[in-house]
Amino acid sequence: MKWVTRKNANVDRVACPWLIRRFIDKGAVFLFVPAEEVSAVAEREGAIPYDVKGAELGHVDGRCSFESIMAKYQLTDPALQRLARIIHGADISTDINLVPESAGLEAIAHGFALVHGENDQEKIRLETPMYDALYVWCQDQVKQGR
Repeated sequence: MKWVTRKNANVDRVACPWLIRRFIDKGAVFLFVPAEEVSAVAEREGAIPYDVKGAELGHVDGRCSFESIMAKYQLTDPALQRLARIIHGADISTDINLVPESAGLEAIAHGFALVHGENDQEKIRLETPMYDALYVWCQDQVKQGR
């Protein structure tokens, strides 16, 4: 499947590809385009839009896009839910204190964005191992009852 979102990705638009490839569509292809072109590209390419205004898989009912994707695809793993809270806080500035890890993730993700600018594919490539590690940490925290 193809997925499309706004270019110049940061926290949510990088975390979503990690989530999609790990739990929904291992062969997913991600397209990053100017915000005003997302709808046209989605229609032309048969792509699923995410993290763009008006998208089902966007910021809806207080959720970030990562959480909207989890809800749509009924992903209920407790470790993944813990990770979603971290991402939510890192992505939504008014919720940065939701959990302590959110501020660290926001800083790291913003650093990747500063280093790699609009090279969104490179951000996904480099940040995927970070999300893998954070997910394993979340699994361990859940296992320990934290």
